Amino acid sequence: MAKSFVFSSESVGEGHPDKVADLISDSVLDACLAQDRTSRVACETMVKSNMVILAGEITTSAKLNYESIVRAAIRDIGYVNTDDVFHADQVFINNYLTKQSPDIAQGVDAKKAKGKKTAEQGAGDQGIMFGYACTETPELMPTPIMFAHRLGRELTKVRKSGHVPWLRPDAKSQVSVRYENDKPVEVVNVVISTQHTADVAHATIEKHLIEHVIKKVIPAEMLTRNTEYLINPTGRFVVGGPQGDSGLTGRKIIVDTYGGWGRHGGGAFSGKDPSKVDRSAAYMGRWVAKNIVAAGLATHAEIQFAYAIGHPQPVSVRVESFGTSLLGVSDEQITAAVREVFSFKPADIVAQLDLLRPIYRSTTNYGHFGKHGMPWEKTNKGAALKAALKK
Repeated sequence: MAKSFVFSSESVGEGHPDKVADLISDSVLDACLAQDRTSRVACETMVKSNMVILAGEITTSAKLNYESIVRAAIRDIGYVNTDDVFHADQVFINNYLTKQSPDIAQGVDAKKAKGKKTAEQGAGDQGIMFGYACTETPELMPTPIMFAHRLGRELTKVRKSGHVPWLRPDAKSQVSVRYENDKPVEVVNVVISTQHTADVAHATIEKHLIEHVIKKVIPAEMLTRNTEYLINPTGRFVVGGPQGDSGLTGRKIIVDTYGGWGRHGGGAFSGKDPSKVDRSAAYMGRWVAKNIVAAGLATHAEIQFAYAIGHPQPVSVRVESFGTSLLGVSDEQITAAVREVFSFKPADIVAQLDLLRPIYRSTTNYGHFGKHGMPWEKTNKGAALKAALKK
């Protein structure tokens, strides 16, 4: 019997309140790393109405104008309209950042400390991390989340072009894909909710988004006569952004990863420097999983590993191919090869992926994975994995 099911994933636009918070946090991180590569940053942001609140812990030698960073990030998103309650030049900014806890710092620092079992750099916290890849799309990502991201990215492109003056920054997209025998075969429905000016008709929004956004980015063969289009299904979306809802850093972790298809360890990414394994080890997991798939060892691969705070080695590493392994190799063999080729020590992750750079603003929107040019998207370890499997 054919196996048939529908899977849905969502994405959110740059003006979504949670993504506003993420971009501000990543902007602060990049500003720190641009001046001081050894910065320890855990910056969290809350936005609501005309307020921005910065909180968390930062230890850095960088000299920063936090107000300028915040306003520039909001301006880049597009909250600059005269009718915006949340406006780049008018928000009130509250700064509650302090230095990193010395107890956490001694666990991360690459030096001896009383009670610490090693002088190596340790993980900044305990936690579990996952990485995932599959052959469904050119990016080696699941189809539903990539389609949802493409919609969001195109909608933002249209808005920022200035050719559609009724579009506003806040937006969400969602795509439901039907699978037959584990292969994506059609888009069942597409949902787009976008903030707009009060004077535009719903029919105008609906027609424009179907013709100039959806049909532009989703392959024609995936859209059928039965595909359902749900455009601003409440009928009106004028009040949006932080005026309509509060936003917090780290609330869109499924949007940021695999759209619910691959598992998630629970840690958020934005605003954290790469000593935080919540972020850097998740990037590491993507790099490993993508190399497994790109090397032809499996069509689907997920890796899970875990850390103890202050400890340099992962406490576990496991690869799962969901029965799709190729070349006659087992998941246990792939796991052994992965452990030989890659180092999972926090300091080595940072070095292997060259993470002490101001690259994080470019990760904030439309997913941290599947983006060309990010170091964890390289497929440069396939030959080494195959060689390790032959030993």
